[in-house]
Amino acid sequence: MHQLCDKRVVVMGLGRFGGGVGVTRYLVGEGADVLVTDTASEEQLRQSINELDDLSIDIRLGSHVTKDFTDADLVVINPAVDPQQNPYLQAAGDAGVAMTSEIRLLVDRLPERLRTIGVTGSAGKSTVTAMIGHILALPQQYEPAPRVHVGGNLGGSLLTDLDQIDACDWVVLELSSFMLQGLSEDQWSPHIAVITNIWPNHLDRHGTFEDYVQAKQAIVKYQSEDDCAVLRQQDINHFSSQLGHRLESEGVVLLGEPCDSSAGGPFASLCGHQRINAMIASNAASRAGVRDDQIQQGISTFIGLPHRLHRVGIFGGIEFYNDSKATTPQSAIAAMESFSKQCLHVILGGYDKGVELKHLASCASSHCQSVYTVGATGPAIARLCEQQDGGAKVFCCGTLDRAVDQAIANANSGDIVLLSPGCASWDQFENYENRGSAFITAVRRSCCGDP
Repeated sequence: MHQLCDKRVVVMGLGRFGGGVGVTRYLVGEGADVLVTDTASEEQLRQSINELDDLSIDIRLGSHVTKDFTDADLVVINPAVDPQQNPYLQAAGDAGVAMTSEIRLLVDRLPERLRTIGVTGSAGKSTVTAMIGHILALPQQYEPAPRVHVGGNLGGSLLTDLDQIDACDWVVLELSSFMLQGLSEDQWSPHIAVITNIWPNHLDRHGTFEDYVQAKQAIVKYQSEDDCAVLRQQDINHFSSQLGHRLESEGVVLLGEPCDSSAGGPFASLCGHQRINAMIASNAASRAGVRDDQIQQGISTFIGLPHRLHRVGIFGGIEFYNDSKATTPQSAIAAMESFSKQCLHVILGGYDKGVELKHLASCASSHCQSVYTVGATGPAIARLCEQQDGGAKVFCCGTLDRAVDQAIANANSGDIVLLSPGCASWDQFENYENRGSAFITAVRRSCCGDP
């Protein structure tokens, strides 16, 4: 465990949305001498800076300085920064400076690993993380509900809540591939590992699908015989070498496909990929000792997260859905397949993460009435759609506003307009939340005359 009192700690990356705020506050509280450094400007980081106004820290904005890193006792790295490609971190490493991350500091200080649940995957991990936390936090029949702390990639840092986390509390963490790369250095895996799915993603960072999978494998790699893994049968080949003989034990839960909604059951009211998320979360909660009736109550009362197949409303007889969080082709395909064919108008495209887009275009062409493409990948997706035999009309719109206007002009009463980009947002928006909000604004402007 890194000792922090009176140490010179550099936080690399404050983040425009406060990603470094929690860890900075924690470090100061532990007595560290903190420097926050970020290449963004003061104007871009104003909101995050305001949250640190009451702290005595140094802040360097607009650029990094090598000496800050080589003179530090410890560097805390933002997960979005690739240590292998960053010259400042390479200089720190050459100088023998220790490096860590917010999530590594957290798990090193949690009071009980046997009360941790980690969730990873290429899509659905935020929803499954939140769903598990919701189920665990429900009041139980004969005893009070345990306290549950949900964090990791999903939201703010839990470091500032450490003094409120007891050994009997549950800690549920969404873990990205970037986070897991760091945790692998600490040889840490959660007590209950949950894997939603594995598809090609973040190849712009990892380089190959094999390297991406290797990062994900850390979630089970350091588990013991007494730990548990919950994953789908379709993904077992990616984790079989890490799970080894445990595959034959009760500690590994392999899931097939959930029953179709026509068959009834606890997931009957949910659409395709929502049923899959509920199935995964239910099995993880069961492994945590939650009763079946409590799990069913949790599934039925879970509201969901914003920008994840969220129903915006019906305007002029047209139904609108915001699925801006669909940043991979597979998640967009799952969203499209949740709706009936031929009444669907889909908006696709965004930042190019280097993943294959042919299957996305094929599904859109065969499953949708019209396809509207935006962003950096828009032209490529449009060309791929036009090469398919599905029959969908294709419009290369460039911007989200134009795509919304075009979709509304073409849609009829009873049709559905779906934003499910299948790509990240960074080419035109700061994040997927901004993109989703822009979609809602464009819909209301076009349909209701809102400014």
